[in-house]
Amino acid sequence: MCRLFGLSSAPRRSRATFWLLDAPDSLMAQSHRDPDGTGLGYFDPDGTPQVRKAPDAAYEDRDFAREARQICSATFLAHIRLASTGSLTAPNTHPFQQDGRLFAHNGVVEDLATLEARLGPDLSLVAGDTDSERIFALITREIRAAQGDIGTGIEHATRWVAAQLPVYSLNFILTTPDEVWALRYPATHELYVLEREAGGPHGTRHLDHSGTAGRMRVHSGDLADTPAIVVASERMDEHPEWRLMEPGELLHITPDGSAERRLVLPDPPANPLGLDDLSARAAHSQQAGG
Repeated sequence: MCRLFGLSSAPRRSRATFWLLDAPDSLMAQSHRDPDGTGLGYFDPDGTPQVRKAPDAAYEDRDFAREARQICSATFLAHIRLASTGSLTAPNTHPFQQDGRLFAHNGVVEDLATLEARLGPDLSLVAGDTDSERIFALITREIRAAQGDIGTGIEHATRWVAAQLPVYSLNFILTTPDEVWALRYPATHELYVLEREAGGPHGTRHLDHSGTAGRMRVHSGDLADTPAIVVASERMDEHPEWRLMEPGELLHITPDGSAERRLVLPDPPANPLGLDDLSARAAHSQQAGG
């Protein structure tokens, strides 16, 4: 399935390496198994969002992979895509950018015609043909309606989706220059959070995360002396304090680096989807990998 990774070292900026070409557990290696796109989002010191993504496997774009070695930001968002909807093009590759925010999603939401009708003129925010970007557009629209209140916008948008659309999974991460928001909904896929002290449990270690299935690897020497909060599709090291988010939980990592959480979707979707309800392509995208 698609893999999500978000990191915040706010209020400090830090350097992190995501694409390790010589590492067996790197995003490069993972992209051989999830070959539909690879992306990394981050922010310049002035808050300008930057997205580096390739619609094909990263091993087919070595320049793209090398460029991601030198990333510095207070927040990061990485995604590896195994497509459920949409063609293999740059506009369909995560992360997406809207109103200075970045977004990546893992899951399937159906009945896009109803979602597009709900968006109305705000469908102009969408460049591709994925469910993920349309969900982001709905969130963006609701944030605007809430006068820029991101939490309220996410809650209103996702409650409408849960009540009105067929939902298999709505896991996502949204980042700003100094904030991270993450939702796990419903219990279909896992999403973990780690509030990591500076230096890790031993107090002296840099961050070096790699998924147990070789899904993703992230390294940051700066986090030997800087605390961070990580959100990921799986536990990525042996740290004892990885926590599985609750279904319906919205996590907010604030600009001062603290974590706030609340249950915004306490009930299951009104129209839940199972694997048997999905197309063969969508079902494959939700099962592949470990």
